Amino acid sequence: MQVGEMTRAQAQRVARQLVKEGQLAEERARAYVDELIDRSRQRADELRTLVRREVEAQLSGLGLATKADVAKLERTIAKLASSTAAPRSKTKSGATSAARKRPAGSRAASGTK
Repeated sequence: MQVGEMTRAQAQRVARQLVKEGQLAEERARAYVDELIDRSRQRADELRTLVRREVEAQLSGLGLATKADVAKLERTIAKLASSTAAPRSKTKSGATSAARKRPAGSRAASGTK
């Protein structure tokens, strides 16, 4: 049972009380119980939908990442990781292109611009 839903036992107690008070015919009591339960479930569903929408609105206002956002980032990271794991191209001398680059401070130290 969810929050706001009436159990069959609760609905039957209400129906018995109404029959006892003469406000409900005994033969109508079973249908009345079913109606109460249906309305209770419908209202509980409506409440859950309302709460879900409000929570989503509040979370989107905070700018939090969704599961879809995180999944997209994970795919991007995996692609980047696999592309950087590929072997680097070699130059004619056999050195990799990363090893061939001069550090940024070496130009200033050598006096060239």
